[in-house]
Amino acid sequence: MKELANRPLNTIFLIFFLLGHLGYSQHSNKLIATINEEAKEIGIQQEIQYYNESQDTLNALYFNDWANAYADKNSALAKRFSEEFKKGLHLAKEEERGYTKIISAVDFEHKGLDWHYTPGRDIIKIDLNAPLHPHSSVKLFITYRVKLPPNKFTPYGFSDNREYFLKDWYLTPAVYDGEWHLYSNKNLEDLFTVITNTTLEITFPKDLYLVSNFYESEKSNSGNKQQIILTGTDQKSAELIIGPTRRFTKHVTPGLTMVTDLESSRYDEISSGISINKISQFIQESLGEYPHKQLLVSEWDYNKDPLYGINQLPKFIRPYEEKFQFEMKFLKTALNSLIKETMFLNPRKENWVNDAIINYLMINFVEQHYPDQKLLGKLSSIWGIRSFHLAKMSFNEQYPLLHMLSARKNIDQSLTTPNDSLIKFNQKIANRYKAGLGLAYLADYTGKTQIDQSVREFYKFYKLKASTAADFKFIVVENSSKDINWFFDEYVSTTQKIDFKITKVIKTQDSLLVTLKNKQGTNVPISLFGIKNDTVVSKYWFTNITEEKTFHIPRNNEERLVLNYDQTIPEFNQRDNWKSLNGFFTSNKKLKFQFFKDAEDPYFNQVFYVPILSFNKYDGLSPGMRLHNKTLLERPFVFDFAPSYAPNEKSFVGYGNFNFRQYHGKSGLYVTNYSLRGSTSHFQKNSRYSTISPSIGFGWRPDNLLLNKREALIFRSVNVFRTIDNTLENNGLESDPDYSVINAKYINTTNNILNYLSWSVDAQHSSLFTKLAYELEYRKLFQNNTQFNIRFFAGKFVRNKTAGNTNFFSFALDRPTDYLFDYSYLGRSEGSGIYSQQIIVAEGGFKSKLEHPFANDWMATINSSVNLWRWIELYGDLGFVKNRGIKERFVYDSGIRLNLLTDYFELYFPIYSNNGWEISQPQYDQKIRFVITFSPRTLTGLFTRKWF
Repeated sequence: MKELANRPLNTIFLIFFLLGHLGYSQHSNKLIATINEEAKEIGIQQEIQYYNESQDTLNALYFNDWANAYADKNSALAKRFSEEFKKGLHLAKEEERGYTKIISAVDFEHKGLDWHYTPGRDIIKIDLNAPLHPHSSVKLFITYRVKLPPNKFTPYGFSDNREYFLKDWYLTPAVYDGEWHLYSNKNLEDLFTVITNTTLEITFPKDLYLVSNFYESEKSNSGNKQQIILTGTDQKSAELIIGPTRRFTKHVTPGLTMVTDLESSRYDEISSGISINKISQFIQESLGEYPHKQLLVSEWDYNKDPLYGINQLPKFIRPYEEKFQFEMKFLKTALNSLIKETMFLNPRKENWVNDAIINYLMINFVEQHYPDQKLLGKLSSIWGIRSFHLAKMSFNEQYPLLHMLSARKNIDQSLTTPNDSLIKFNQKIANRYKAGLGLAYLADYTGKTQIDQSVREFYKFYKLKASTAADFKFIVVENSSKDINWFFDEYVSTTQKIDFKITKVIKTQDSLLVTLKNKQGTNVPISLFGIKNDTVVSKYWFTNITEEKTFHIPRNNEERLVLNYDQTIPEFNQRDNWKSLNGFFTSNKKLKFQFFKDAEDPYFNQVFYVPILSFNKYDGLSPGMRLHNKTLLERPFVFDFAPSYAPNEKSFVGYGNFNFRQYHGKSGLYVTNYSLRGSTSHFQKNSRYSTISPSIGFGWRPDNLLLNKREALIFRSVNVFRTIDNTLENNGLESDPDYSVINAKYINTTNNILNYLSWSVDAQHSSLFTKLAYELEYRKLFQNNTQFNIRFFAGKFVRNKTAGNTNFFSFALDRPTDYLFDYSYLGRSEGSGIYSQQIIVAEGGFKSKLEHPFANDWMATINSSVNLWRWIELYGDLGFVKNRGIKERFVYDSGIRLNLLTDYFELYFPIYSNNGWEISQPQYDQKIRFVITFSPRTLTGLFTRKWF
């Protein structure tokens, strides 16, 4: 009471308010489980006592059965995987699938209970035989078997090394607080269950070892089996790691016992123990006492949520000192485990609070113990790397960098977005970093001691108790001496950007008049620093700048003024954050040439250069130098030039591009893109083409970014200029050398690994022709793992002055002439040889080379394929070709397709077509066609599409 008497009145009120929320779990759970190693099953007898804490009478109860999420291809988990372009679970054999088999469900009177699965397939509804009144309990007895999946789909299940990784593997009560919160397993680590006292008796082979987040209270052996009794008081569910080796050690530190198998091969056991003690002390000072007997910190948990970024480089690179690497790895895993074991917020809708606390503490740990740690670690001192701005960044600057990676792409989502509505990059990285950075922002503005105190109080009063984000807000606001409602109203709840600039500075003898502009209108505080010789000589906070505002500050011999100098604030654009006070022209940024690509340096105009090597038959291997201003973060205006030297032609080729991208919002018409592109290369010996193409494009997308649905409307003018070697036969040209085409194209794409649908309408107009084309492509992966592909193309000339004179602008069956120079042909003018065998599936999309493959009136074709075994497919094409003055002609072909990597590397082997049995004809090797993509950007899209 003496301690309370010394505290402010609002804090005393806070304590009594919180005490009124205290309650203790009255749900209990008793399980008897037996592992059948041969069948990879767990037999379970479960006794559940459910206590109705609500004011409502319940006629049914819901239980999480997340082990059944692996049962079929229609579960919420399987659908989530399809959104992330993972098809392992969809293609799994029946014996690989996990499931739950309910044998019986009875009440305390041993009367049978009716039950059924909800549509997500991993939540069970059990109808009670009698109503459950408020503040009453009911006891249920359920017997079932859990078939475990292999751990290749998710980290859970069994491995080939007799290891078992079990989490959320038995029935747990769903949460009811006036409404049922029914969340399916989507591999997001966010089971929402009530606080329960659990006793688990598990039997498994004697030669295996078990560790758990529960406390081991009793152990016995019987023959070749062993029984262990585990207890968990006020915990969610039991996590078990079972394997043939004893690799976990117990570290008893003052106030906290940790069981871990985290280690570093180059960091000895004694040093590891010292680091664990340091981390334990830091956690207890930052949060308080851990209420359970032990904390499980496992390599398994770390691998599910590693230190993203440079930490994931191969081990032989080792960018960080072993001590730092181990401590950060251990700290993150320990904090994740501790918060999940003790805090009971809604993990699907309010997980940002946990993320904020965890990442804020990680920021604090580095500031306290490693203030000079660089983001690139030891790489920062290597010649050739140390000049990069990225090498000069501190370790904690990764938080705004990676959050801004999402914001600059306009795919950022608010912290209050439900966990299962976040794209993977935001769910795993960007939103977590923004949350932790937000608390650091608050600490810088309102005072670090106040935020540290709020975090400790929230943990103290709400550990092992149900809580909400509103409870966290109440504590933080009450402990702050400033108005911080902006943090929850704008920073947390929206994706509004923070962006300020210094528009004007007027100097007097003893003061400065500084005018600041809020470029985005987000009304949050902004910091202003006075810098002299790279040393901070003054710091101010300014608030309530809705548009533009002028402030009067004293003069302290500053050389320059910088907004957000310490980069605590996740500001959208820092390139206009500073003003020099040493002359009129000194605010102009200097030009800085750098090799490769770097992080954005706000104090320089950066130009990057990197050697490139391009190839086509006529130019040969063409070395060149690419010059651009693309940083690691996307920026609105980008220029990109790549001049190269073509040794075969002894001349220069290459391309240049100016691009300006304007984002409007998150959904609907979300982007407008303005571009001016030019290129020059050779299309025959001593024959050059050059293009200049201005364009404007509009993009649409839905509110739900996980749908991977996009629409685009593009208008462009393609202007082509050609020169030809006069010594070539027929001058090598089938049309006038120069021409212009106005092109409008609408594209609608839904990209999904189970159902891919894309269609487009294309209109082209020039002085020589007007044409329309429609294209549709659909891919379907069926329940029996058969994949079917179909593509339809129809094109019609509205007018065609070139008919009968040239086929240069005609529709083509198998190899478009590419008069717009959109395709990456290795030898675009070749009619024979290996280069002519390259195929780009466009227009007719045929794979066989048929006679008279062009249409100057109309063309309609269908291309289809179906897989026979894995990546071996049977394809078939058919269609009609119509030339003016000639009756339409029916065409077809068929063969085998090796779909090694769809759209990137494919081989086509013709079998039968209008040409007859091609497989029996001479020089068959010249009939084989191939698809190949060398574009690094296109290939990296294969790996990044699941993240963004």
